[in-house]
Amino acid sequence: MLKSTLLVIAAALAVLLVYAATKPDTFRVERSVRIQASPEKLHAMINDLRSFNTWNPYERKDPALKGSYGPTTVGTGARYGWESREVGTGSLAILDTVPASKVTMALDFVKPFEAHNQAEFTLQPEQGGTRVTWAMHGPVPYLGKVMHVFINVDRMVGTDFEAGLANLKSLAEKST
Repeated sequence: MLKSTLLVIAAALAVLLVYAATKPDTFRVERSVRIQASPEKLHAMINDLRSFNTWNPYERKDPALKGSYGPTTVGTGARYGWESREVGTGSLAILDTVPASKVTMALDFVKPFEAHNQAEFTLQPEQGGTRVTWAMHGPVPYLGKVMHVFINVDRMVGTDFEAGLANLKSLAEKST
């Protein structure tokens, strides 16, 4: 009986590991919202990390979060690092910025899991406002593929992106 049970568990584990291996090697999460504000105004709220953190949903998740800014907080080369029990430990850096159009960031996590991703904010003018798209993409190592069998990363991260974009919309439209 014990031997049969162990064989069933081993077979189930093998199926799980093989199934995980079929998962994609990369991921992408993306959300967007239309905001009644100019691309220039929104770009400034993203491209300045101090301003970014006024609407960043991850900053709001942990009041005890310890953050530190680099010598530059605006534009290419701007850096920010954080340590938190709720949202982990990591850093972000602005890699590239195109005025009123796009901001690209490196997003590196140390805890709870090491990950090296890119975040992109694109701004497209629309009638009476701007479509802001927040996307994150990166590689998925094998352990991540196993986790993706149980965790819907698009829903988990996407929900945070939706909250952040709602915060940005509220702040931008309030001061318009």
